[in-house]
Formats: sequence, structure tokens, C-alpha cells
Amino acid sequence: MSEKAETAPVVVIGAGPVGLMLAAELCLGGVTPVVCDRLPEPSSVPKGNGLFGQIVSVLDYRGLLDEFRADSAYCGPVPGFGFGPLQLDFGQVDRSPLHVLAIPQRRVEQLLAGRLTALGGSIRRGFELTGLVCAGDHVALDLRDSEGGSHQLRAAYVVGCDGARSAVRKLARIGFPGVTSAEVSRIGRVRLPTSMIMAGSGEVDVPGAGRLQPMRHVKTAAGSYSIAPLTSLDKHAEPGIYIVATMEEGRPACPDAAMTLDELQGSLNRVLGAELPLTDPLWLTRTVGNSRVADRFRAGRVLLAGDAAHLFGLGGSLNVGLLDAINLGWKLSARVRGNAAEGLLDSYHAERHAAASRALAHTRAERALGRDDEFSVAVRDVFAELLRHPDAACRVGEMIEGSDVRYETPGSPVGSHPLLGRLMPDLGLAVDGGATRVAELMRAARPVLLDFTTNRRAATVAKAWTGPVTVLTARPLEPPSPAEALLIRPDGYVAWAAAAGGPDRADGLRAALHAWCGPARP
Repeated sequence: MSEKAETAPVVVIGAGPVGLMLAAELCLGGVTPVVCDRLPEPSSVPKGNGLFGQIVSVLDYRGLLDEFRADSAYCGPVPGFGFGPLQLDFGQVDRSPLHVLAIPQRRVEQLLAGRLTALGGSIRRGFELTGLVCAGDHVALDLRDSEGGSHQLRAAYVVGCDGARSAVRKLARIGFPGVTSAEVSRIGRVRLPTSMIMAGSGEVDVPGAGRLQPMRHVKTAAGSYSIAPLTSLDKHAEPGIYIVATMEEGRPACPDAAMTLDELQGSLNRVLGAELPLTDPLWLTRTVGNSRVADRFRAGRVLLAGDAAHLFGLGGSLNVGLLDAINLGWKLSARVRGNAAEGLLDSYHAERHAAASRALAHTRAERALGRDDEFSVAVRDVFAELLRHPDAACRVGEMIEGSDVRYETPGSPVGSHPLLGRLMPDLGLAVDGGATRVAELMRAARPVLLDFTTNRRAATVAKAWTGPVTVLTARPLEPPSPAEALLIRPDGYVAWAAAAGGPDRADGLRAALHAWCGPARP
């Protein structure tokens, strides 16, 4: 960067997974952003241990899943999952509603950085945002490089993907209401005594505490703990290393003091009520849970995504954050190119703020279930009984997955098609004499109109949009057809659907095409 202000269509602040995904989505939409990160090199600090939720399916819709799966310890649906101190059993339902991709966050960042490079983008590392001023038609940014030099950028739009302490959010004066937990989490990557590890089951036999099951979040009278072999989350990890985590309430720690093995050991002993010796720490940290959602995801030409926009305290923020990026990328690129209908960019806040608020609600519910007052214990007992019913377990699994989110579609009638506003299922399709599937059609991040009618009624209506919209006459490989026709947004969500045997809604299709794909082309 030179001392004179450089111009850019979009500046993305933060090169974590969300910022990288957003930058790649913008490139797919024909807009090459400037991506800045304050760190001179990618962080080597262990962070997330994988992805779970609907983002796993969405990665397939962008052609990324095979590469991610090849580097993962596990990828696919899971037979069970923790909900606070309770365990969801999906063995009682026909199909698990929850998907997991066990891969370290550092590898996620490497793969997404490679994706961005392949699409023609790049990252400017060692540039920290120090100032932000919104003008009528641009945002002026001041940055400082790792050597103390000052630089200026002038952008049409700025997106803060710079984490929980987001400089973008603070400089834009966007509120971040929520709650800071009284609970302290302590996490370490350590070794356990091999004599305590049970062959076959992997359980940890601790005198005075019994056999501890790995990969479970377990509540005790003094707090909670989890123990997991690192190889179950990172296929390249050294065998014998375990992730040990505890959570206790009312035991504050000095936030400026480094975590020690003795501190983790003491916490684990208190939570277990027994001693499990820990040795050879590779990494130690402590956190205090925050559950917050920004009051606005858009303030004029400034937008937020990922942890800059929401924190849930129990994990899951990366699932929601990457879906923020998928939702925002095509809308912002359309706005920059001048092809967006009025209100398209506003729909980002409307849709993703609601999704984040939904995730906030169920993660707070998980926290409430773990408390030990007499009311919480009663709720936990009732909830445990309800979760023994397959429908209830499946419903909660869908909440964690994020598949229960349905984007509101303005103007849609009461009783509208059940797919409207939801992620389009990955149907197998016959198109032009060949076979494909929905995920493959979405790789280019373009709107897709699937016309299942025999007389091409929907395709005829969409003639004026055939530039920006991929219009296909198709039929499902496995009947029956879910609809007579479907308009799928670039992020994979259904924007319009005509029910099989229902009325011909040409006006509704035209309105949806205009709203989501821009004005008709003559």
C-alpha cells in the first residue's frame, strides 16, 4: 500500500475462516476484495477443532467438501451429540439431523486461503485497522503495518470479520449487547497416564471417579469436564495427546496471567473429585464465555460477520459465521456491481441476525440446563425425559445444525411451499440427458431456476433473466418432484417455489427474480 489512499470495492478486515470464505464468495460474484489481517503470519494457536452444522452440507455446494473431508478425522452425520449436560441419541431416528467435520481450524484457514488464491484474491498480512470514517459514498480506513507505517484505504464497503474484539464493530459504534458468563473454562493439550487408558473403549479409568468416557461433555457436582484424544479431531495429530477441558463457576482467574498446568490440574481435580494426573502440556488457555449478538449486522457501508457479529459461549459460532459469509458474499457483490434490487443488502441483517439470535437462544438454554439451582435441575430432568422421544431429539438436533432456520420471504402467502426460505436439498437431477445434483449446480454461486414442468412454463417466464440466472429444465432422478419449479439463490436457499398441481404463479416468480436476481435484462 502507498501513502496515498488506495481504492477498493470491498475491504474485508480479518483473515480467519469467515473473512477468507467471504472474500472467496465475493470473487465468485465478480468482485475482488482487499483482505487485511493484523497478524503478520497465520496464527498457530489452536482454536476450533472442527465444524458442525449446516455449513458441512454448504461446503459441498461450493465444491469444497471433498478437499476438507480428505483432511478430516471424520466427516458425516453423527449418532449422538451433547446438548449442555444432556446427550442427544439420534439412533432412534431414521436419519441423523446433525453433521460434523472434524478438522483443525488452522487447516480450515489454509484450505480457504488456497481457495481465495485460486480465485484471484490475496491477503495483506500485518495491517491493523486503526481508524474508520463513513462518508456518503465510501468508507475511509486508516491502517498501520507491522513496522509502524501508516496507510489509507478508501472502500465502497467494509466488512468486519475480525473476531470478538472487532475493531470494525467498535469504530463503527455498533452495539454488542449480551452476557459475560461467571463460568471459567480451562483447556489444555496434555498427556494422560497410559496405564489409565482402557484398551478398545478408550475410556479413562480414574480411581475415585470411575471410567470417564471420551468425547463427552460431562456434568459433575462441581462443574463439568470433557476429555478427547486429539487424533479424533485432527488426523495428523501426535498419538497420546488429549484435549482436557473443565468449566467451573465462581472461580475467577486473572485474565492477564498465563494459564499453567497446575491451574488446569487443580480445576480438573475439583471437578472430578479425584485425581487424573496431567503432564507434558503442549498448549494451555482459559476463557470466559460470552453470549452476545450485535444489534446491527449492517450500519450503512459497514457490515459484520462471524465472531465480530455474534458469540455463543458454547461453540457453534464458526458454523453460523461461515453461513454469514455465504449469505453476504453474493448480495454484496451484486450491490457493488450495480445489479442488486433495492433492499437486497438489507436482507443480510434481517436473515443472519435472526439466525444468530436463534443460535444464541439454544446455546443459552444449554447453559441453563447445566446450572444446579432447584429450578434448573427440575427443567433438566423434564428436558431429559422429553429428549427420549425421537421427534424431540431430532428437533433439537436440527436447531444445533441450523437447518431449522427458515428465511422469511416478503410477500409469500400463508401456507407457502415448505421449501421456501430453506436450504435446497441435494436432489439428484436429470438435465439435458445427463445426471447431476443440486450441489454441483450451485458451485458457480449463481441463481438457478429448476423447471420441472413439461411445457417449460417457469423457464419461459425467466427469459429476461437468463443472463444472471441459470435456467434448467430438469426432472428428479427419484420422483416425486418436490415442486413444479424452484428458484434457488446463489447461497443455496429456495427463493420461490411452485407446488406441484398448484396454481401457475408467474407473477410470484417475476417478483422473486427481481428481488433476488436484480432487474430484468432487455
